[in-house]
Amino acid sequence: MKTSFAIKIFLAFLFVSVLHTSCFNDLDTIPLDEDVITSARVYDQPDSYIRVLAKLYAGLSVSGQQGPSGQPDIAGIDEGFGQYLRGYWYHQQLSTDEAVIGWNDATIKDFHEQDWDANDGFINAFYSRIFYQISLCNEFLRETTDEKLDGRSVEGTLRSEIATYRAEARFLRALSYFHALDLFRNVPFVTEEDAVGSFFPEQISPTDLFNFLVEELQEVETQLPAPKQNEYGRADAAAAWMLLAKLFLNAEVYTGQGRYNECVEYCNKVLSAGYSLEPEYAHLFMADNENNNEVIFPITFDGVNTRTWGGTTFIVHAAVGGDMRPSDYGIDGGWGGTRTTSALVNKYTAGSGFVPFIEPNPGQEYSVIYVPGGYQGWDPSLTSTTMASPSGDGTYEGYFYFSDASTELKFTDGPGWDINYGDNSADGTLEQNGGNIVVPEAGVYKINVNLNDLTYTIAKVQFGVIGSATENGWDSDIDMSYNPNTGAWEVTLDLTAGEIKFRANDDWALNYGDNNGDALLQENGANIQIPDAGTYLIQMFLDKPDYTYALKRPSVDGRGMFFTAGQNLEISDISLFTEGYAVTKFTNLTSTGVAGSDLTFMDTDFPMFRLADAHLMYAEAVLRGGNGDRGTALNLINQLRDRAYGNETGRISDSDLTLNFILDERARELYWECHRRTDLVRFGQFTNGSYTWPWKGGVAEGTTVSPDFNVYPIPANDIGANPNLTQNKGY
Repeated sequence: MKTSFAIKIFLAFLFVSVLHTSCFNDLDTIPLDEDVITSARVYDQPDSYIRVLAKLYAGLSVSGQQGPSGQPDIAGIDEGFGQYLRGYWYHQQLSTDEAVIGWNDATIKDFHEQDWDANDGFINAFYSRIFYQISLCNEFLRETTDEKLDGRSVEGTLRSEIATYRAEARFLRALSYFHALDLFRNVPFVTEEDAVGSFFPEQISPTDLFNFLVEELQEVETQLPAPKQNEYGRADAAAAWMLLAKLFLNAEVYTGQGRYNECVEYCNKVLSAGYSLEPEYAHLFMADNENNNEVIFPITFDGVNTRTWGGTTFIVHAAVGGDMRPSDYGIDGGWGGTRTTSALVNKYTAGSGFVPFIEPNPGQEYSVIYVPGGYQGWDPSLTSTTMASPSGDGTYEGYFYFSDASTELKFTDGPGWDINYGDNSADGTLEQNGGNIVVPEAGVYKINVNLNDLTYTIAKVQFGVIGSATENGWDSDIDMSYNPNTGAWEVTLDLTAGEIKFRANDDWALNYGDNNGDALLQENGANIQIPDAGTYLIQMFLDKPDYTYALKRPSVDGRGMFFTAGQNLEISDISLFTEGYAVTKFTNLTSTGVAGSDLTFMDTDFPMFRLADAHLMYAEAVLRGGNGDRGTALNLINQLRDRAYGNETGRISDSDLTLNFILDERARELYWECHRRTDLVRFGQFTNGSYTWPWKGGVAEGTTVSPDFNVYPIPANDIGANPNLTQNKGY
């Protein structure tokens, strides 16, 4: 369980005054009762300042004052739908080639079809959430001015700490205003300088809001802690630099004037801040991802302390359905909602096909007996050396590796010696308390035990791969090697499109295939399909039931994390979860394969800003005319591709480094991390550009739509309530 700042402490109250910083009638919150502390008294205690700051961070993670639901911040919408990150994800991902959703909740499918309007409830909810968050930040800044602190006689260390808290609050407000600028452009504008009370906020132009954010962030970057010096989950100077870099990269969209030199400048600051790429890409999206050195600013979650139906709880659960097993992702059930389109999948392959990265199945729990022996210290309590009975009929089977000749062993019915079996005559018959069984040669052995008739067999095995996809065809095996470190039979082969099976000792008497395409092996099972030619690392895991295998393409981009069994690549009906590949990028498993602290609510943090994005922004800014170095840009991109491929086979040359390549590379690296819509708008490909994807515009093959949809509408109820607001063009 995590102990990061954003989950330590939460403030179960809201300031009455924040309800009057805007005319939005959808910002109504649950009224305070007589027992709830008000803003007039809350700062009597010195630790209240850090608690209120925690509430500002928590505004990105949770949706109210009580667990996953109850006492919501915003009324009028389900708390899960109304949570900040979930709303942001809808706007940034569902409207693009990276995600579709199968649910029929209200207007949710309008995102992918790009035909929303100003009355859309989901747009209204996230717009409200943005400005609720801004209101909280404004109120904290009002309550921490020098005048207020003087009146409370706050001085010394606490006074200095509050100065840092104010810088963090200003960063958080800038982050939400950035989201408002990017999604809605022409928005109402309120700061702590505006008096508390009911009034109609003025509308600010995109250029003026951009300039405000740049000035604000350039002030706070010197007031925030140095990079990596703040508590995990809290903003430091590098977080401000990342936000500035993103503002400058998109400046031409927001203001009509490119600011690519400044983007390069702030990317350089981030690149020199002491962060490093996480060696394993998948670890960035797992339940213990707080341990990596790549994430610069996360939205933190914890299965015990920050429970929400939004956030990564939504991202992980909604992505699981069909033939997927929830336990493989550290959760108690899938919601069968989100998938991706072929447009994203095909960015990972040269052709139209995709070879899934099938990973070993963790296996079921079966009745077991124990196999103590000299090879493991004669310890019958070691569960790693057991044999299982999948059928539960008293017959047991297992594969064991013995590194030494003349290894001795016995069988016990539990993790002790009370009932044990050996062989007094070396004739394959077991006797209780019998003599040690001797295995003459080193190697891997298949052992079968029948406790019904007290017999056993031990046979040495050598596995190989055979099939039409191999160079030998179905005529002869290609031997595999046993790797004691991975517990797997392994071989790397150049395969063609075709089929394979595994068999022992160059004979069909013992062979394994896969009947269901789920990476579970069955004796005499069906041929395993190899859809594309290429170099494969093939692994077979027989160390525990269920027996499994893995197919990996060392020369294929490992960032493409998709579940394909039972899924169609192309989507004919968005409502069906099995239409479109499922995305397995985010999980509630730790990097060691253990489920998070809760199976319903995620421990996985969301990487709002991470170092890889700085690599990509630098390269793009240089290509757009920024005064960086093209050689450095190429090197930064190839660092990402070295990680993606696990070697140097994915590297590109200088001639490959183009803006079109960068747009695709951003998708490959950052998909489902809330960047895609912004990227497509910046490249002129979101609405009426030359790029379409399945069901864009509500058409199966995809079509262009009006460029007015590059910006979301200001909700109609806010337009109606505030005479100072003018609706965005086209709505």
